[in-house]
Amino acid sequence: MNSTPQQLQTSNKPVIIGISQGDINGIGLEVIIKTFSDPAMLEVCTPVLYSSAKTVAFHKKTLQAEHFNYNTITSPEGITPRKFNLANIYSEDVNIEFGQLTPTGGQYAIRSFVAACDSLSKGRVEAIVTAPINKNNTHSEAFPYTGHTSYLDERFGKGSSLMMLVSENIKVALCTEHIPVAAVAATITQERILRKLRLLANSLKQDFSINKPKIAVLGLNPHAGDAGTIGGEEGSIIVPAVKAAMQSGMLVYGPYPADGFFGNRMYKKFDAVLAMYHDQGLVPFKYMAFDSGVNYTAGLPIIRTSPDHGTAFDIAGKNMANEESFRNAVYLAVDLVRTRRDYKQATANPLKAASVNMNQRDE
Repeated sequence: MNSTPQQLQTSNKPVIIGISQGDINGIGLEVIIKTFSDPAMLEVCTPVLYSSAKTVAFHKKTLQAEHFNYNTITSPEGITPRKFNLANIYSEDVNIEFGQLTPTGGQYAIRSFVAACDSLSKGRVEAIVTAPINKNNTHSEAFPYTGHTSYLDERFGKGSSLMMLVSENIKVALCTEHIPVAAVAATITQERILRKLRLLANSLKQDFSINKPKIAVLGLNPHAGDAGTIGGEEGSIIVPAVKAAMQSGMLVYGPYPADGFFGNRMYKKFDAVLAMYHDQGLVPFKYMAFDSGVNYTAGLPIIRTSPDHGTAFDIAGKNMANEESFRNAVYLAVDLVRTRRDYKQATANPLKAASVNMNQRDE
């Protein structure tokens, strides 16, 4: 598998964003169509959706989106700026059953996703935005992954990925991701925490232009262990990891009790938060930014973002989905491409790097 995409665009050309359709029975294509029905979005980037003209036409008709137009292409040479480009990757009729979890929904979600990744690895697009899938119908012998992130990690990162949720007011990264709660404590190690902190600090620098990021680390147990009376992981694992990170030059603090940390809005004092497990970080994040937050797979040489919601089968096909999170995922992908480009140019030029550092936020 390719590990690094080829160089594609120069800074004066629009960013080309690959888009995977997600589960065809969910709200993925609805939020995609709603996002790019706004002509202004075609000035933000050049989108390329990996799907089928028949599938998109069905969703367009369901939404009565008469003003949504697209340019069907069969090769990368057909990608046209200021057009919504549809890469027709299959032509067969596909049964769409809104709100239903079907093998077909998972099969075509993965076909679209892998096609987008193939284009990314070949340098045909500069980033990808993935519409939601359901892990219950995508996991198979052909796709033995728990979701987008684990596939991207194996294909592009070899263990270097970091799940980060991004909004205007808060960034939350996860030490462990989609694993059972019963396995969390055994999975958390000092080395793992340090690795995630390095990935987080580096992403804040190269992707968000924060020169000296300040990071908070949450505890694992209630009250962050309460000095060992409610669990020993803080004292034996998390505190040593925080100290090691500080000794290496990172601005890392904690561990903090999660309830008090979010309840007292302490996150406002930090550039990002490292949570120990999925719900510890995502529950407060989604409470604050459910319609606007973005899921970003940091730590990889490629850029992938997605909305922070799922397939929403309960409202699929009803024209009720809010596209704000998907639109923000597109915005973030474009921003990340440009920021990384500037960061690479600056670090390659010491004089320019010094100028960039003077303009970066320094806390």
